[in-house]
Amino acid sequence: MKIVAVSDTHMPRMAKALPPALVQELADADLILHAGDWTSPEVYDMLAVYAPVQGVAGNNDGPDIVERWGYRRIVEIGGHRFGLAHGHLGWGSAAQNAYAAFEEEEGISAIVFGHSHVPLLTAANGVTLFNPGSATDKRRQERFSYGIITLQSVMSTYQHGYYSSKV
Repeated sequence: MKIVAVSDTHMPRMAKALPPALVQELADADLILHAGDWTSPEVYDMLAVYAPVQGVAGNNDGPDIVERWGYRRIVEIGGHRFGLAHGHLGWGSAAQNAYAAFEEEEGISAIVFGHSHVPLLTAANGVTLFNPGSATDKRRQERFSYGIITLQSVMSTYQHGYYSSKV
């Protein structure tokens, strides 16, 4: 199963359309996870053309997105429990805030989050923390990015996809 993880799209301010490199990955996605800061409900429509979409709201999302998605979600996929949180609620780093959004007894194996626009793959207490960065708003990063999660029978692999804009 191929899951494409995105966050911090900030559309349409940062992009009018999904970047071609991301669209290429979405073409054979089984599921899309969006970790907040859509900034427009139309982003869901753009993504849903490719695969089912699950997500959460971020700090830049309006009440319509917050009402639809909430700030925290658990998605069960292939025997894994994925936590989704933007990472903005709390006083720590985005990773710390995302981790704190879930309780140990919820059995989360991985948390997909955003907020910092900085790609990250790390672990805390046996939980994988994965930030795909941003495919449309790289801020101080060298390249734009998104995430790919591949689920196999007993193994998950996480990787970032990077691409450079042509200016």
